[in-house]
Amino acid sequence: MTSPFLLPVNTQTWTNGRHLVRCVKVIQETWDVRTFCFMAEQPVLFFFKPGQFVTLELEIEGKPIMRSYTISSSPSVPYSFSITVKRVPGGQVSNWLHDNMQEGNELAVHGPVGLFNAIDYPSDKILYLSGGVGVTPVMSMARWYFDTNANVDMVFVHSARSPKDIIFRRELEHMDSRVANFRVALICERQEIGETWSGYRGFLNQAMLELIAPDFMEREIFCCGPTPYMNAVKRMLEANGFDMSRYHEESFGATPVEVKEDVLELAKQAQEEAEEVDSSDLLTVEFSKTGKSVKILPGETVHAAAAKLGLHIPKACGMGICGTCRVLKTAGSVTMEHNGGIDEEDEAEGYILSCCSVPTENVVVEF
Repeated sequence: MTSPFLLPVNTQTWTNGRHLVRCVKVIQETWDVRTFCFMAEQPVLFFFKPGQFVTLELEIEGKPIMRSYTISSSPSVPYSFSITVKRVPGGQVSNWLHDNMQEGNELAVHGPVGLFNAIDYPSDKILYLSGGVGVTPVMSMARWYFDTNANVDMVFVHSARSPKDIIFRRELEHMDSRVANFRVALICERQEIGETWSGYRGFLNQAMLELIAPDFMEREIFCCGPTPYMNAVKRMLEANGFDMSRYHEESFGATPVEVKEDVLELAKQAQEEAEEVDSSDLLTVEFSKTGKSVKILPGETVHAAAAKLGLHIPKACGMGICGTCRVLKTAGSVTMEHNGGIDEEDEAEGYILSCCSVPTENVVVEF
């Protein structure tokens, strides 16, 4: 017989997909960084792999916008999750969130997904390297190990422009003060007039790294920050002969300029070659819910086929990372070169990521 004081709680566990959530708290972390905390109306256990991210489904100025953000909280706080967003000059979504997202607002999120996480690369000695708002995924990892009392030796190195730009500073220093297996080192590029700073100054370099973590060659390294920062870290590690299979970086971000140029060049080539393709080589992609179909060239994606018909399959990263463009394939076959945006169970059920799925025969998609 169930005691009236121990009533069962009906909860669901978070799985990759579309979920409605409500903003329950907004925290001002620094002068231009805020954390937004979300919960579901019905209790949901928001378990995810620390370091993963979600994609927000927003409407800004009447237009649907999808944007991905790393989860900065830890699954050790299970009934909510948080994202930490820096206001960027000219940033459409970051500015909108800072100006409009308040307690009580509802929105849809997709996820969680991401290969950059602590669970898939376990180690008893870890070095976290972060720059700016790139601190969010490694903070999630550090919080998880700290909260679960894991026997993991952690060194946390964070670089910021100035002392006022250090995100999570008080919490990091608190964690450092509480346990022996967590050490934090903060580096500031400069200090403003009137600011006091007694920590490391300048940019992370070999001499600093050797002082902070003399055994860095023995550690699993997780790195996230601006692209120049991550490139500099990789060059430094490679120069030391570091085993780069133990180096992991957050790869989600804007498409690099050189990649965009490659895509444009490929599109130009495809247009030039289209006239030379025999009609028998064309493949048909059918969208069963809308009753529309289109012929595509070999090598074109399911998402490109939808765009030709004016169909909008939600998409955020375009690289098979976020999982936003997931659709159900009911017939035919595709090759799918994704980056962790879909799991094996979904694939077994017939789901594909339209952004990176290339038909190898005629295909029917439920959309």
